[in-house]
Amino acid sequence: MLEGLIPPEWVELTKEFVKHYGYFALFVISFTEAFINPIVPYIFIAGAHYFGLNIWVAAVVAFVGNILGAVFTYYLGKYLGSHWGKRILGEKLYLKGEALFNRYGFWAVVIGEPYKLVCWLGGIFQMDFRRYILGHILGRGMRIFGFTLLVQLGINIFSERGSAEG
Repeated sequence: MLEGLIPPEWVELTKEFVKHYGYFALFVISFTEAFINPIVPYIFIAGAHYFGLNIWVAAVVAFVGNILGAVFTYYLGKYLGSHWGKRILGEKLYLKGEALFNRYGFWAVVIGEPYKLVCWLGGIFQMDFRRYILGHILGRGMRIFGFTLLVQLGINIFSERGSAEG
C-alpha cells in the first residue's frame, strides 16, 4: 500500500515498531503524523488483527494521537510564526494557505488534508484555538471512526460469507 511512496525500509521499520510496541507505536505514529511523519495510522487500524490489536481500541489511540499531535503542531506553528512559514512553504504556497484559512478557516480544518499542512497553518495563521481543535475533533473523528466502521463491516461480511460456505 505504501510501497513506492515511502522508502521500503521506513515501511518495514514502522511495521516492526507496531508489531513490537502495539498501541504505543500507533500513538507515536498518529501523533507525529500531524507535523512530520508521512506514514498514516489507517493501515494499522485496518490491519489491527495482524498486529495483535483490537480495531476499535486502535482507532481511539490513533484519534487521540492525531488530536494531541495537532495541538502540538498548532503551538509549534504559532511559536515559529509566519516568517518561518514563508521560508518553508515559499511565498506563493504561503499566500494560498493564508487565503484558504481566511476564507474557510474551520472547514479547512474539518476537511484537514493534507493533514500536516493544515496543522501547521492553523498555528502559523493563529486560528482561534477552540475552532481549530473542534475542527480536528470533528474531521478526524469522522475520518478515523468512519474508516474503522467500514473496515469492521468488511470484516463482518467476509467472516459471515466464509462461515456460510464452510
